[in-house]
Amino acid sequence: MNSHTFLLPRVRKRLLATLGRLLPLLIVLAVMAVPVSSHGAESTVGEDFFKDDPREPWHITADEISQDRATGAYLAHGNVVITKQGRRLTADRVRFDQKNDRLYADGHVILTSGEDLLTGEKLTLNLSDETGTTTNGTVFLSQNHFYISGETIQKTGKDTYEVEKATLTACDGPSPAWRLTGRKLNITIEGFGTATHATLWAKKIPVMYTPALIFPVKVKRQTGFLPPQLGRSERKWEEYEQPFFWAINDSSDATFTLHHMGRRGEKFGVEYRYVLDEQSKGTVMVDTLYDRKVDEGPISNSEWGYTDDALLRPNNDRYWLRMKHDQTLAGNVTVKLDLDVVSDQDYLHEFRGGYTGFDQADDYFTETFGRDLDDYDDAVRLNTLTLNKTWTGFSLNASTIWYDDVVKRRQGLADNTLQQLPKVELDASRQTLFGSPFYATLDSDYTYFYRETGMRGQRVDAHPRAYLPLKVGHYLNFEPSLGVRETAWYIDTHETATAGDKEKALTREAYDVKLDLSSEVYRIFPGFGDSIKAIRHTARPQVVYDYTPHMVQDKFPYFDATDRLAAANLITYSLTNTLTAKSVRPGPTGTGTETNAETTETAAPAVPEAYDYSEFTRFKLTQSYDINKDRADDPQPFSNIIAELDVLPASFFSIRADAAWSQYEREFVTRNVGLNLWDDRGDRVSVEHRYSQATSETVFASALVKVSDRISSYIDQERNLFTGNDISTRVGLLYEAQCWSIDVRYTNEGEDRTYAFLVTLYGIGDIGTNIAGRRMEDPLKFTENNP
Repeated sequence: MNSHTFLLPRVRKRLLATLGRLLPLLIVLAVMAVPVSSHGAESTVGEDFFKDDPREPWHITADEISQDRATGAYLAHGNVVITKQGRRLTADRVRFDQKNDRLYADGHVILTSGEDLLTGEKLTLNLSDETGTTTNGTVFLSQNHFYISGETIQKTGKDTYEVEKATLTACDGPSPAWRLTGRKLNITIEGFGTATHATLWAKKIPVMYTPALIFPVKVKRQTGFLPPQLGRSERKWEEYEQPFFWAINDSSDATFTLHHMGRRGEKFGVEYRYVLDEQSKGTVMVDTLYDRKVDEGPISNSEWGYTDDALLRPNNDRYWLRMKHDQTLAGNVTVKLDLDVVSDQDYLHEFRGGYTGFDQADDYFTETFGRDLDDYDDAVRLNTLTLNKTWTGFSLNASTIWYDDVVKRRQGLADNTLQQLPKVELDASRQTLFGSPFYATLDSDYTYFYRETGMRGQRVDAHPRAYLPLKVGHYLNFEPSLGVRETAWYIDTHETATAGDKEKALTREAYDVKLDLSSEVYRIFPGFGDSIKAIRHTARPQVVYDYTPHMVQDKFPYFDATDRLAAANLITYSLTNTLTAKSVRPGPTGTGTETNAETTETAAPAVPEAYDYSEFTRFKLTQSYDINKDRADDPQPFSNIIAELDVLPASFFSIRADAAWSQYEREFVTRNVGLNLWDDRGDRVSVEHRYSQATSETVFASALVKVSDRISSYIDQERNLFTGNDISTRVGLLYEAQCWSIDVRYTNEGEDRTYAFLVTLYGIGDIGTNIAGRRMEDPLKFTENNP
């Protein structure tokens, strides 16, 4: 037979169902419900799948198409294909009853929408009440790589579904590595689902059974339990960490975590995330623990405390509050809040891993807000509130800065930690002065210094600087600049101040001079290969002279380094070398028009080549000569020679190193080097060595080796070479199948050893792990109709 093409008439009604991607039946009939009438095509389908264009008709092709004149139904037989805007339905036979708004598809039914797929033997739709049934159907959800099948999948109402003899899995193939089955599945969208006689299978072996299962059904983020973490350690014994995720609305959610430790008790954690508008968001995390064990001494107990700080931990009540908040106010004023309050100096040592551990929180805050936490072993925690306003060429920052000394607070010691309540900074970036050849900058601030014990006071500091850039010949740049500085203090009177601190108002005037002489020369070398067209070597020598006169400053109060201006009579010289590659940007290339000599026809202009420029090597040497030291007969007027090296020559290799060399001691004062190697397979090696003369020397190394496509082994170790002690060691083996994985690891942190075993079922466990890791597939967003 000849193939015919037929345009269905315009739809009469709209399908209102919005069907989610996480359960099969949600897609099954939503994609198929295509109401039709004699006025053309119009359809609105679930937003998660596709958008419909009312002006676009539906197309049907089949070996034979006819119309029943008595009922008005359209009949299509043989190789039936129905398409519209990325949706495609194929079947052996299709009947569309326009009068009763019913559609029937029979025989090898296949429905695709994007990369999602529905297959079945039969499909029946009632377009009026948006119900229908598919027989022996399977749905594949590409976004989660998830299969759900059933003997019958039925849409019983606008948001309700039933599946008989349901099977769920993320595994490909006829014999999945794992699957979840249920005799009957009932679902209400944005409500709950129930399953009877639910069983988890490993291949053909049942491993878990429950007569009834209740679970939340959300089109997007889901409320419910996330995968637990199990482990055992010497300090805590058996561990079980169970998070519960609450999707409050599109703009906020919360995670509640119970962390059971056999030896220590139960730790409770709460994380609340929210979005106020498109530029305002925040996250607050709180953990609490009544610890059964304390470190009372008289010598620090290595089993319950940490010997590196020689401090006891006598408290049972333990907690950690951390928060970050960003908000944009009227007038383009931004507000940033950072809180970090911990109960004792050992808490972050003890709880670095897990859902609520330091590492997880630090990574999340860095990724989400661009600001990290203080190091886990830092006993002084920074808390700030900052307001910022910028104009063209100017910026205003007002902040309160509070350093929480955990040891002094916990031990009840006198706290002389200096706080800044507030600090206000007004700065001007480099700009021309009234159209003259001069340029100017401004650094100024007001600070109120507060401490519980000791001197308190206020300070105003203003430091404008004027520049005159000059060109000397073709190769030299010379820029003299002059800075003037005015500083004023007022010392507060309070009960903890000493007699000499009371009621003092003081001022200081100073100036400084800088002369900057530099040049830049370069040479272009030919490239190599097909992609590197050229390499540019640039050398930039620079000599800078700094002068600040000596001043007697003993009468001035001391809060920070600004209160003591160091005299300077210094010449600093440096040489910076860089290598920059010019490479062809991938894509269509060409250089112009081409003429055919025989036909005298001119071809269309070719696309010109586009290039990328990347600096792949930078090497800088710096040293200073102190004239004041030389005049004072100091035997060492030259500073250490500072070297910096950055190398990123290819996609699989990088080096960063820096060092300070003493020409007098003939040895390195400091040296640090980091090396990273990786490849397309996923193998990677990282080594970092840090050395500080007579103080510390540590090395950190990590490696991951892809033993096969599915098996990876990894190890990382940090060792203190100065003391000969291992700081931490972690060894693990990861097996990744197509739809599940097993991660077995051992961690030794000197005073604590942990064994962990984690099984992940992709599509179930993997989603939960991502949510707990704050890398949610459906992130928070601002919705105006949310309260």
